[in-house]
Amino acid sequence: MRHFIVKRYNLYLGILLFLIIGCTKSQETRPNIIYIMSDDHTTQAIGVYGGRLKTLNPTPQIDKLANEGILFTNAFCTNSICTPSRASIITGQYSQTNGALDLDGSIEPEHQYLPIELKKLGYSTAIIGKWHLESEPAAFDYYKVLIGQGHYFNPEFLVKDKGVWPHNLVQYQGHSTDVITDQTIEYLKNRDKSKPFFLMHHYKAPHDMFEYAPRYADYLKDVKIPEPESLYNRGNWGSEGTRGKNDSLINYIGTSISERNKNRNYVEYYLKNSKSGDEATSLAYQHYLKDYLRCVKGVDDNLGRLFAYLKEEGLWENTIIIYTGDQGMMLGEHDLQDKRWMYDESMRMPFIVHYPDKIKKGAVSDLLINNTDFAPTMIELAGGKKPDYMQGMSFINTIEGKEEHNWREATYYRYWMHIIHHYVPAHFGIRTKEYKLIFYYGSFWRDQSEYSKFYWAKQYEGIERNTPPSWELYDLKKDPQEMNNVYNNPEYKTIITHLKEELKKQREELNETDVAYPKLQAIIDANWDK
Repeated sequence: MRHFIVKRYNLYLGILLFLIIGCTKSQETRPNIIYIMSDDHTTQAIGVYGGRLKTLNPTPQIDKLANEGILFTNAFCTNSICTPSRASIITGQYSQTNGALDLDGSIEPEHQYLPIELKKLGYSTAIIGKWHLESEPAAFDYYKVLIGQGHYFNPEFLVKDKGVWPHNLVQYQGHSTDVITDQTIEYLKNRDKSKPFFLMHHYKAPHDMFEYAPRYADYLKDVKIPEPESLYNRGNWGSEGTRGKNDSLINYIGTSISERNKNRNYVEYYLKNSKSGDEATSLAYQHYLKDYLRCVKGVDDNLGRLFAYLKEEGLWENTIIIYTGDQGMMLGEHDLQDKRWMYDESMRMPFIVHYPDKIKKGAVSDLLINNTDFAPTMIELAGGKKPDYMQGMSFINTIEGKEEHNWREATYYRYWMHIIHHYVPAHFGIRTKEYKLIFYYGSFWRDQSEYSKFYWAKQYEGIERNTPPSWELYDLKKDPQEMNNVYNNPEYKTIITHLKEELKKQREELNETDVAYPKLQAIIDANWDK
């Protein structure tokens, strides 16, 4: 009997040890995840995307990361502005579902779903750098985040366990890109090494006002930056909603590089209107791009520093590294600056995934993804399953070299902040691989009387904010630069009908209708078939 008990005891002990060792091994081999996001870093300013700036070699570290991983060429945001884009990334949801429609949006800790789900999978979670979602990022185990947009130099951070939010301030000396990298490396040194980690590493750069570290003052100093053709020639781009009837709003809509926009342009900002015409436009553009690319250079150099640390510490092989921007950026295309627009330069996001253990080197995918898909994908890369409340889809199959099934044909987009900051009309639409359909409804979602509540209202006093409703259609195969609006071309009638059906379907399925905004719905109904 005693012999039997001893044998059974040994059996149970063996099973227990097997489970412990198995769990420990699983924990050790589960990949770490570093999600790196720069602010307004557009694909045109990343060499591996092959745009007009490629010859400048602006991003050797990011290019190498892509060449050793997978590059996505059709990644898009669902709203090209900081807060809503970040909200979609952290929740896996579109704007009306997560509630962050504009820059006044926030995401409460109980809705910060991505770190919540990864903690369930045994990950330690942290965010360092730009947050821009107002509420405390309390769902993370650790945070050190900039206040709002943050400062380029000597940035202040709100830090976990340094007091009560939002009074837990700590200031650091130096340029924010350097400081954020320093703080990430410091976190990695002191992390809980018993768990895999999920880290969101977010740069402020290259957001305007493009304050670069002094060491980059001579970078590109004597180089002529290639200029987009549409900086000078806008062709048949746009519609009454973006140009006005007979171009009556051409000097008002869309902040410009040239003197075109009389309220805000880079000729005035950089040259103080000391010159005019094409010469002034070119000089202002050169200033703009050099300042922007000097900020990009700082990001790329610091990534080289971060990657070197990961390799030195033996973390490189078992760490998934994702690089992206929170949206795109207009770098002078159509004589526009900033983002917000549904045009590709603004709407497209860089998206690169590096994971030596799983990804074939040099892979490129044109799968149509958007920023609601990022959270579901990271959760599945961590060994979990996409939660039902997330509207995005996981594209883990593509990352692992497999086929996706029942994938979307079109991605939805909406910009809500009508004529705010950069004079961009409110609009929505869909993009397929071949076509883009945009509807400018030209009205703000809030009541007019509510404007006075916001800090930006004063600069718009006395300005007529309503703009004409209009449609635009671009044939992206024939016209990738979106220079020719073919909406009124009868040859595209059938295509327009199909795209409007898909647009209506997605608005209903994604909780993106205007049932709660009767004024906007009336504009949509009156112009849907025009």
